[in-house]
Amino acid sequence: MTESIIETHPLQPFLPKNAKLLMLGSFPPPKTRWKMDFYYPNYHNDMWRIFGLIFFQDKDYFLDLPNKNFKEQKIRDFLNEKGIAIFDTAYQVIRLKGNASDKFLQIETPTDLKLLLDQMPECTNIMTTGDKATDTLMLSMPEGTNKPQMGHAVQTTFDQRAITLYRMPSSSRAYPLALDLKAEAYQNLFKEVGFL
Repeated sequence: MTESIIETHPLQPFLPKNAKLLMLGSFPPPKTRWKMDFYYPNYHNDMWRIFGLIFFQDKDYFLDLPNKNFKEQKIRDFLNEKGIAIFDTAYQVIRLKGNASDKFLQIETPTDLKLLLDQMPECTNIMTTGDKATDTLMLSMPEGTNKPQMGHAVQTTFDQRAITLYRMPSSSRAYPLALDLKAEAYQNLFKEVGFL
């Protein structure tokens, strides 16, 4: 039997000081799938296409199509300007199958949410991108906090801060929902938070 390797999160949290929304995925895919040193780095993940569709009516807005890559600086600048922070709900994991599937991620250490929020005084919205991310986040929530339904929100208080928790569909292609329907769900959230 091979020894389980504990992986520590490879990226620094992306935390604009003006952030009003914290986006939390589960954990980055293996480095072999990366196209950039940033979040949602797998070219076949639809997160940046969803953002392009919603904010620029162009799913390729953040894509470098000829090189099958992302326009990383454009993504960072946009998130800074809007006030959208990103990290993941897991700080340390074991990949049970060595792939990017959430199903085979064993969470060893959840992210210290208080540490992130302390750096963003205006952040009162947290959005999870997928089921594993939501389940992991719920471990840090106060007792009695309901898990949000897909595409919906719940209110809670975390560390004396009123927080709205949103649960969004996964941007992974493995999640069986058409791109425009995923974008519609995210668009509703961005309207509620005041980005649109």
